[in-house]
Amino acid sequence: MRAKITYAVTAAVLVVYFVLAGDRGVMLIRQGTALAITFGVAVLILPVIGLWFLWANTRFVQKANHLAELLEAEGGLPVDELRRDQYGRIDRDSADEVFARRKAETEDTPGDWRCWFRLAVAYKDARDTPRARKAMQRAIALQEGRTVEA
Repeated sequence: MRAKITYAVTAAVLVVYFVLAGDRGVMLIRQGTALAITFGVAVLILPVIGLWFLWANTRFVQKANHLAELLEAEGGLPVDELRRDQYGRIDRDSADEVFARRKAETEDTPGDWRCWFRLAVAYKDARDTPRARKAMQRAIALQEGRTVEA
């Protein structure tokens, strides 16, 4: 729940920033000089890129949450079997063991989105965000029936 609130607040702040930046871009364009128009267009491009990124990220999170709901309904969500120290940090050996099992499961059934979802969770637990994101993207694509490159 805390992550959802943080995401919503961050998204709201970004939207306000995009509106303010867009307003400044329009003001520059209204100046009418070639240099001001050029800067105004450049300033307007940044909010467009930011809004696209925010939209794409939000869609990714929604789709990943949908997969989690599907897995939960099937009783297939990964169980947290990681050992933790007294401060709640994940034991590295424990994460490596879980990761190795998830990787082997995915290699055995590479077309199953459920395996890719569980692998993404293992990558996240191992703090390997880029690989976690790629594995989750693959899980989403497989669940949606899209072809996935090897």
